[in-house]
Amino acid sequence: MKAMEPPADPVGTASVDRRQRKARRTRDALATAAMELMLEHGSAATTVEAIAERADVTRRTFSRHFTGKEDAALDFVRGDGDRINALLRARPAGEPPLLAYRRAVADWLADEDTPAGHVRPRMRRLLALVDREPALFAAYERIRVDAQEESIRILAERLGTDDVQDVRPAVIVDAAAGVLTAALRVWARGTDEHGSAAAELGALVERAYDALIAAAVQAAAPGTTEE
Repeated sequence: MKAMEPPADPVGTASVDRRQRKARRTRDALATAAMELMLEHGSAATTVEAIAERADVTRRTFSRHFTGKEDAALDFVRGDGDRINALLRARPAGEPPLLAYRRAVADWLADEDTPAGHVRPRMRRLLALVDREPALFAAYERIRVDAQEESIRILAERLGTDDVQDVRPAVIVDAAAGVLTAALRVWARGTDEHGSAAAELGALVERAYDALIAAAVQAAAPGTTEE
């Protein structure tokens, strides 16, 4: 009996993949152009039209990928948040939530095949600019909060609880993500090109998490009282 052949793909997987790769390249080109122009001229002096021109695409193409120039310049932040959440989702089920988040962050920074966007060249300068430019800071915070909301949902699933009624997932994520944000802020104030940026940031993040755990242990120690 002749083996049945699988049905043909009516859409054409190869064509879909090719379009997705092209769209990804266009998005990356726009994000790079936005970052470069903001570092050269600042956020206020950078226009969407200038970003599209540098990326060699139309203004309409820009609007298909991003809602604004700050959103484009900070696309690496969104990408890194998505990767941390994917790694968090993949952590062993029995792992304590705070440890799972910490190890997801460590895996993100240790991935040499797909380096974290935060540690690529010029990212320190861009993060420093975020602190000085209100519109850029607002966009950064919005992206960061969206990533944390997803982290909360992931931890709620791991705990088998409701992220709306149970405060634990939000508390854990706010603490764990807050440590990462603090470490990134300190790291961004450093200087570029001193060894491996990922290793440097990774060591700083580990020290920051150790500090959080030490503070929690001290607060829970018998005899600790509030002034």
